[in-house]
Amino acid sequence: MSLESVRAFFGTHARDIEIIETAESSSTVALAAEAHGVEPAQIAKTICLRVGEQMMLVVAGGTARLDNRKFKDTFGAKGRMLDAEEVVAVTSHPVGGVCPFGLPSPLPIYCDISLKRFDEVVPAAGSTNSAVRIATGRLAELTGASWVDVCQ
Repeated sequence: MSLESVRAFFGTHARDIEIIETAESSSTVALAAEAHGVEPAQIAKTICLRVGEQMMLVVAGGTARLDNRKFKDTFGAKGRMLDAEEVVAVTSHPVGGVCPFGLPSPLPIYCDISLKRFDEVVPAAGSTNSAVRIATGRLAELTGASWVDVCQ
């Protein structure tokens, strides 16, 4: 179902972007980098967080780590990562396939500047063995993301 919501998203918003499905899992940054022939930092991982009652997604480079101080300075509070059940409930995507596309309801989406060093990034596409190759700026544009600096 989650992969289908991503297909529907691209069918409506970006017909030119193809979902790449691999036989092997690409559910971790290392596996995704190997499967798609890119460096780990070029994988665009999506992190699901809660700040107070607000849920949000932060898309960051595969090797970037959230910086608690930068995050708190940007959002006014510490972020708490959602557990696997909450992630599915909020995004419809399983952990390892979480992406900012095809969400059941709108969420604030932020792209960390760690992605900007790449012309193209590879985010998951709703399942643990799917992804897309997408221009970094287009990722932010299609998802309505704001740029932030919240990673080390």
